[in-house]
Amino acid sequence: MVRKLERAVCFQFALDLHTGVPVYRQLIDQVRSGVASGSLIAGNQLPTVRQLAVDLAINPNTVLRAYRELELGGLLETQQGTGTFVANKKPEKNSAERERQLTQIAGEFAARAGAAGFTVEELIDRLQDLLPAQRR
Repeated sequence: MVRKLERAVCFQFALDLHTGVPVYRQLIDQVRSGVASGSLIAGNQLPTVRQLAVDLAINPNTVLRAYRELELGGLLETQQGTGTFVANKKPEKNSAERERQLTQIAGEFAARAGAAGFTVEELIDRLQDLLPAQRR
């Protein structure tokens, strides 16, 4: 079952309850992916905890957990009474750590794609489709 939410900032949350990946982790990964791809930019407002929980039919504590982890990581800022926003600064990591993480992610993607019968070229084409139109 896939549940989706469209936002005015053209960002969409989608949960897949059959992957085995915890829902809070899916939310975290989607926000990080949105920032990395440019779909979410500094200053974009995310839905409130309550609204996202209602729209996705999940427990508000799940959304709160994801937002808090992203805030602790410096990716989100919560302003009391105003909402939760993509932070103006990107979280800083040393270049060795970034390279290690990127190598791990690329390897996981390639392995999953290969196991599903896709080539690396097909994976690259699909990843390029995720870029905003102005960056293609």
